[in-house]
Amino acid sequence: MVILRCRFLTINLAPLRPSHFHSQKLHHTTRFFRTPNLISTPRITTSSSLPTTRSISDEARFARSVLFVPPGVEVEELTDDMVLPGSNIVIGPFAGHSQIKQVEFVKSSARARDCPKDDLPEIAILGRSNVGKSSLINCLVRKKEVALTSKKPGKTQLINHFLVNKSWYIVDLPGYGFAKVSDAAKTDWSAFTKGYFLNRDTLVCVLLLIDASVPPQKIDLDCANWLGRNNVPMTFVFTKCDKMKAAKGKRPDENIKAFQQIIRENFKQHPPWILTSSVSGLGRDELLLHMSQLRNYWDQ
Repeated sequence: MVILRCRFLTINLAPLRPSHFHSQKLHHTTRFFRTPNLISTPRITTSSSLPTTRSISDEARFARSVLFVPPGVEVEELTDDMVLPGSNIVIGPFAGHSQIKQVEFVKSSARARDCPKDDLPEIAILGRSNVGKSSLINCLVRKKEVALTSKKPGKTQLINHFLVNKSWYIVDLPGYGFAKVSDAAKTDWSAFTKGYFLNRDTLVCVLLLIDASVPPQKIDLDCANWLGRNNVPMTFVFTKCDKMKAAKGKRPDENIKAFQQIIRENFKQHPPWILTSSVSGLGRDELLLHMSQLRNYWDQ
């Protein structure tokens, strides 16, 4: 029996009316590895545990509807300690060394064709301006100012490659949203970022950052829909999960529930997700472990 460690994200999801975010259900199927159909990915459901009366096949279907189950893992053999805390991600045999010992900036590129050509695997980080992208990168590598943080959101305007342990890249992509740049520059950002997604053979996965301190944003959903339509592998990384409820607005867990509800109405398979905080370090080690199994499977 598998019991999710972060139950508040999967139980008692209130019915939502997300029609203002989209005009029609797109029902994307997302990929998480470059070889399709080898992995079953999750949809968030309204139950947090398995009734004891279910058959093995029912349990398998339930597990696959809730959890991100990687290659090499049989759902009938799942145990609670195989699920990363604060996520729906199962750790399998491809998870390996995840410690970051060395990181160095390599280059900034204005076009996808100008990116490094050494064929090392890349994990790209993308998010709305002010989502905490640079802070998350600095948290992952445990070095200040590896990725520039700014009081003016959206200052990253190039594709930035950081070489990790001389074996793989973290790619800091331009944020989307309310950056104070010209309309022409915003158009260029969209064009070259999409070119990167569609033409970068070394791209393992996109970490799509979602601000848990605010309700679901149309621009985030539009981005997720575009990635889904184009079969770009992605993981939802909820940021700012340490923030408490303000005088106005909802708690992070309520915002996450609402976002997940909308995603499951638009995707046949729900992407993996994980909770993080750059302030407290929540989810850092777990996210690195998830990234390691994605890289190792891609690199086999």
